[in-house]
Amino acid sequence: MTGLPLLSIAIWLPIVGGLLVLATGGDRNAGLARLVALIAAVAGFLVTIPLYVGFDATTSDMQFTELLPWIPRFNIQYQLGVDGISVLFILLNSFITPLVVLAGWKVIEEKAAQYMAAFLIMSGLMNGIFSALDAVLFYVFFEASLIPMYIIIGVWGGPNRVYAAFKFFLYTLLGSLLMLVALIYLFFQSGFSFNLLEWHQLKIPLTAQIYLFLAFLMAFAVKVPMWPVHTWLPDAHVEAPTGGSVVLAAIMLKLGAYGFLRFSLPIAPDASRELAWLMIALSLTAVVYIGFVALVQADMKKLIAYSSISHMGFVTLGFFIFNSLGIEGALVQMISHGFISGAMFLCVGVLYDRMHSRQIADYGGVVNTMPKFAALFMFFAMANAGLPATSGFVGEFMVILGAVQFNFWVGFAAATTLILGAAYTLWMYKRVVFGAVANHHVAELADIDARELVILGILALCVLGMGLYPYPFTEVMHASVENLLKHVAVPKF
Repeated sequence: MTGLPLLSIAIWLPIVGGLLVLATGGDRNAGLARLVALIAAVAGFLVTIPLYVGFDATTSDMQFTELLPWIPRFNIQYQLGVDGISVLFILLNSFITPLVVLAGWKVIEEKAAQYMAAFLIMSGLMNGIFSALDAVLFYVFFEASLIPMYIIIGVWGGPNRVYAAFKFFLYTLLGSLLMLVALIYLFFQSGFSFNLLEWHQLKIPLTAQIYLFLAFLMAFAVKVPMWPVHTWLPDAHVEAPTGGSVVLAAIMLKLGAYGFLRFSLPIAPDASRELAWLMIALSLTAVVYIGFVALVQADMKKLIAYSSISHMGFVTLGFFIFNSLGIEGALVQMISHGFISGAMFLCVGVLYDRMHSRQIADYGGVVNTMPKFAALFMFFAMANAGLPATSGFVGEFMVILGAVQFNFWVGFAAATTLILGAAYTLWMYKRVVFGAVANHHVAELADIDARELVILGILALCVLGMGLYPYPFTEVMHASVENLLKHVAVPKF
């Protein structure tokens, strides 16, 4: 431990950086704004590295803790800390932010400062979500993170951006209101405390646990998003700019899944076991049904958006089969999905920047004019389909093993994603990349430049490295996962 308030720095450095970017003067100094944004994003990532390096993987206790009074009258505190589950998501979030800034370097020409600032501020807020140990603090960060994404979609999005932004905001906000009611109930049940760690020790009757679980489910299922409250995601992805889609897929979808681990399972463990059948059914529906929906998409972004829903179904399935293989596999899948889905949306962005079309039918023969891009796109497509030796395989394989331990037929149903994932991803790739040059627009395409090569190359190394050697990730989370499983296994009422 360094003695520095590393978590506070990880939260507030990007936010202050975003405000500095806004202070550069906007479009009059767009070059300066981009430079300040990149420096702030890289610095934001660098300050999170000591969190991993100094992390003690042998304990499930909260580490790098900070505690300051915030609103003493209601016993609300500025309380931060990370365990083996949350520390990895702070690193993932801070790692993705510089890549998103670089991705919008040339593409965003109007209001570039505001665009970069929105991502920096959102990065800080999401670090707050992953490190908050006070329920009110969590809720404030949870809701505040909606605002930058709402602005990103609404200002820099496509033709139907206002509709998509409103749908995104209303869906996620309405679900969160039920969570607020649950938080107030727990405040009174715990003797006027918003401390999450104290809430984990509460003995709550089963009926009350079920109501609490359902309230949290409404908030977190929309964020994941689980079937059937997933319909906002394809619209948001299609209309969002490339950077917005990357952060939405790589980080924001993880907030709901993280909420299950921090609230639903430890606070309502008995209800989690009672309603596990419901969560497994919803998860398998997402894995199988949404996989078929992805097969018929004509828009590349919409196809990858549905792919994300299917892959996140794997995550919630892993949580509710209550074994370490399942939960650790789900966590690995979340991090892997951050790399792969982010890279897939960046690949679509590369094509869109050149042809201003996301329709699969408008492409064909891209490999003839963009060979370097085609090779990287192939690698990410294979990883999305779960190719062994890529990170996409590791998490899915662990969840399938855990599901088979739980119930053979659940594992069998989950394994169909390996077939469906290959079908929709590789069929899209074949139609876009292979074959003869489809039209003069494709014939005029220029291959990726150095900036795009660096962004996609870094993500490719992450996907390959995690696929070949996932131990650095699983080692960190193991003690926290085992502690959570012990907690859920002990009847509390």
